[in-house]
Amino acid sequence: APYRINVQTARPCKISVGSENTGMTASQERWEYFSGSFYYISSIKKTWQESRDDCLQKGADLVIINSKEEQKIMWIGLTDSETEGTWKWVDGTPLTKSYWDSGEPNDENGEDCVEIKNFDSENSWNDLSCSAPLNWICEMKDCP
Repeated sequence: APYRINVQTARPCKISVGSENTGMTASQERWEYFSGSFYYISSIKKTWQESRDDCLQKGADLVIINSKEEQKIMWIGLTDSETEGTWKWVDGTPLTKSYWDSGEPNDENGEDCVEIKNFDSENSWNDLSCSAPLNWICEMKDCP
């Protein structure tokens, strides 16, 4: 059975798209509110960089995992593309708490980005080629 995050109804909030304010509420833009942040869950697949660009255009970024409840998702904002073996979140903070699957990360064929590969397991992170197309999730800390 797929895991579901319990979310509160998103309260009205203006969501920026690029430099323009759409005037739409978070719920109209498919954002969900959970534990102090808004989340946008993609319905299509893109590469890690294309996914991040989409989040940035929405005024958000790929999700940073701060709790096991937050990791029931897809592409996450963690990479070692700057320095092999030095994992950093998209906001530049170093990885301190991790949920790697057994044998991961293994850098097989130069894998530099991170996916959640099993929604039913707490330790399910896998390093993967950044060019693999996956769904993703954006995170925005409260209303901008």
